Amino acid sequence: MSTLEELSAAGVSIWLDDLDRHRIESGNLAELIATKSVVGVTTNPSIFEKALTSGVVEYAPQIAELKGHDVDSAVKALTVTDVQSACDLFYDTWVASNGVDGRVSLEVDPRLANDTDGTVTQAIELWNTVDRKNLMIKIPATKAGIPAITQVLAEGISVNVTLIFSVERYVEVMNAWLAGLELAKANGHDLATIESVASFFVSRVDTLVDQQLDAIGTPEATALRGKAAIANAQLAWDSFVTLTHTDRWQSLASAGAHVQRPLWASTGVKDPAYDDTRYVVELAAPGCVNTMPEATLNAVADHGVVRGDTVSGTREAAEQVWVQLATVGIDRKAVFEHLESDGVTKFIAAWNSLLDALSQNLNG
Repeated sequence: MSTLEELSAAGVSIWLDDLDRHRIESGNLAELIATKSVVGVTTNPSIFEKALTSGVVEYAPQIAELKGHDVDSAVKALTVTDVQSACDLFYDTWVASNGVDGRVSLEVDPRLANDTDGTVTQAIELWNTVDRKNLMIKIPATKAGIPAITQVLAEGISVNVTLIFSVERYVEVMNAWLAGLELAKANGHDLATIESVASFFVSRVDTLVDQQLDAIGTPEATALRGKAAIANAQLAWDSFVTLTHTDRWQSLASAGAHVQRPLWASTGVKDPAYDDTRYVVELAAPGCVNTMPEATLNAVADHGVVRGDTVSGTREAAEQVWVQLATVGIDRKAVFEHLESDGVTKFIAAWNSLLDALSQNLNG
């Protein structure tokens, strides 16, 4: 088997963290599905901003047709078209996996991150507009996003919860998901058709914590560089495993529900001192998803070493890492609050950049 096939055999669903029209129309995405074990795609505001402002010529005909439209409706039209095409490419994967994989994610407007009702309204609108059963609507795990997750799932809509950084917030996400499934069941929806993943961000944790460790500068602090993110994800996995043994989940499972899988996001390595496959091979566990930029996907294919399950049974060691981080002065709560706020801010900035650039094209 190839390395990517080994990773899939270890129970990891490989998703691509990127989408643009050239990738679709050139046959690149179809090739990744056929040759690189890719079984899903995630998008976010930054990805669409890059796609629509980097000179991808395949957008030009539709942009010309949209001249005179307001910029928000134009962005929706462009992104929905890409997502519909990607959903169609993954249709066979969706069928073969019984609806678990073959998923394409589309995020609500990031400017709604602190607006529960606005998020719910747009999530339903996007779901109906894309009109593909293998779609997932991405909702950020902000305080306002938590109740939105429950309400959207209750409508029978599949949800990708994004921007999760702390285990505490992840537990809130899992409870919101359970509540959503319970309401969906009460509303008469077939639970087997509702899929959800919880996108737990990885590399950004190391980036911020390593900066703080460097500023502290002691030998004890330096020795902890590059340990925070993987330990944090390992603790998240332990919380997931604990949930799967609860009576609440077992009751839903017996009604046909699929579990909300942990998805490792932000898995591209930012620090060149680290192995560029670490956030994949060190977080392999049966039943998780890893969404990778293409560079990371290629790195794993080229020189990744798959060692089977590298996550289960790591809770005690992971807890000790965070004890050590606290000892040298890392404020865990402050780290995660900063990362969530910064994540929302960056997505809003990317979205506004996209709107500005597209507005010029529409009015030019």
